[in-house]
Amino acid sequence: MKTKYLLGLSIGICVMSVQAQNPIIQTHYTADPAPMVYNDTLYLYVGCDEKDAPENSYLMREYRLYTTTDMVNWTDHGAPLKTSTFAWSAGDASAAQCIPRNGKFYWYISSQNRQNPGSSIGVAVGDTPYGPFKDALGHGLVTNDMTTYAGHSWDDLDPTVYIADDGQAWLYWGNGVCYRAKLKEDMVSLDGEIEAIDRLDSIAFSGGFTEAPWLYKRGDWYYLIYAAGFPESIHYSMSSSAGGKWQAKGVVMPLERGSNTNHPGIVDYKGHSYFFYHNDALPGGHSYCRSVCVEEFRYTPNGEIPEMHMTDAGITEAVGRLNPYIRTEAETIAWSEGVTTRTDAARGVYVTDVHHGDYIKVREVDFGAKGASLFTACASSRYFGGQIELRIDGLEGEVLGTLDIPYTGEWENWQEFKTQVKSVTGVHDLYLVFKGKQPHALFNLDWWRFDSGL
Repeated sequence: MKTKYLLGLSIGICVMSVQAQNPIIQTHYTADPAPMVYNDTLYLYVGCDEKDAPENSYLMREYRLYTTTDMVNWTDHGAPLKTSTFAWSAGDASAAQCIPRNGKFYWYISSQNRQNPGSSIGVAVGDTPYGPFKDALGHGLVTNDMTTYAGHSWDDLDPTVYIADDGQAWLYWGNGVCYRAKLKEDMVSLDGEIEAIDRLDSIAFSGGFTEAPWLYKRGDWYYLIYAAGFPESIHYSMSSSAGGKWQAKGVVMPLERGSNTNHPGIVDYKGHSYFFYHNDALPGGHSYCRSVCVEEFRYTPNGEIPEMHMTDAGITEAVGRLNPYIRTEAETIAWSEGVTTRTDAARGVYVTDVHHGDYIKVREVDFGAKGASLFTACASSRYFGGQIELRIDGLEGEVLGTLDIPYTGEWENWQEFKTQVKSVTGVHDLYLVFKGKQPHALFNLDWWRFDSGL
């Protein structure tokens, strides 16, 4: 039987979700979004709230990575970094951010330190944005004995890093106090003293600084976005330099929905500006089972950020099209219900926990002028198998074809299956609707592809 986490949906939620884009990940609980644009891809690094977290405590052991090139379909790349990577970590995967420099990728994390009591900032390094990542130091970059301004032991949380125009890298972080320091070009050494900015400084912060800073530059201005109060709303400040005096501005997102925390991430991508945050909007969600969302926005003419509100619709305008004539990972998803993903060493990430009535929606699929004639998918089934109904433009939309997936022996016995489909041209939303015997899991799904003109 499926858990309430994914099946406990009212009819109203099911109808809404056909059009929803928020939360952008439905297969896992996610939090603390950290977007990074590299080449033509947006990489989204997130924390992962485990679904059996108690209602009054976090349970976070890994960081996950999702990518997109169109802002509506997100591909799951699993968990390239876990707290177990850091021998000193006590196991809590608090907020983190990954950035590139000099051909390497530096992933700054925060976690409680079992070797040096209190919270610490650590850094992992990898050769690609996908990893593999390793602990760059073997110990914390910032430990609690280095920061004495705050009176509590968990003040070293939520790192954000930005490389200023002059090449100087800045590290900001904090809980209950805003800390900052310069980084050396090696990105794993502090360059000078740690400075503390009073959280109640009304010139620097509106609403007071609580945690979750996000530092970046756009045009002539540097921006510091942060969580204020508790429960948390999102506010921002502006400055002419990364290490200069901050001028408090106002609210980016007021307190909404039920999560006690929020965490900002802002990035420009393909000529659009996006604000990432988290809430508790997934079924079964609460303050310790959160979900990442995104909104598009436009700056005012003087560079200020408008106040935004949480929406279910999320991103309505894609910035790209999906090519169905190349292998598409099944874990590339705009919206799904019922399924989750799993990773193994041999297969990578794949879709699992597929039951009758579950589905995956993929947006902005461009079938071109010639159209498709064949559909292929790679799947495995330990029980009775099932079918994939291929529908366009809605759960009750036109059926292009139905792919039968039989029993394959064991879950690890993957096979390719094909079916003829009706010719379809142009751009459509594609729904993979799963059918089969209840209550068994039907099959696992690794990838799919259309072929044209056969």
